[in-house]
Amino acid sequence: VHLVESGGGLVQAGDSLRLSCVASGGSFSIYAMGWFRQAPGKEREFVASISWSGDRTYYDDSVKGRFTVSRDNEKKAGFLQMNNLKPDDAAVYSCAAADVYGTPTAAYEYYYWGQGTQVTVSS
Repeated sequence: VHLVESGGGLVQAGDSLRLSCVASGGSFSIYAMGWFRQAPGKEREFVASISWSGDRTYYDDSVKGRFTVSRDNEKKAGFLQMNNLKPDDAAVYSCAAADVYGTPTAAYEYYYWGQGTQVTVSS
């Protein structure tokens, strides 16, 4: 499965962005999907995940209530709606696919990764 993210950019604090992750080359619908981010000088961290069917989601506390993860299996796409962005949200955001049940949160559970899209938030 090949994953490509898009939708990143430069925004001001309080603005919104919608990231997309499009899959090709495999059966996207059988994989749980996750979003991770990595800021300069920091370790990669979990942001959100969604089960293969889309009926379950899980969020890191830092984004809960502001970010929404979703997917459209027919379009082989996943999305991360980010509202009320804060400077601390600035990072490279990557989507990933995991052949596991549920909403995995650990990076090691994910086998397929996209290259990432940059999100910059100015204060």
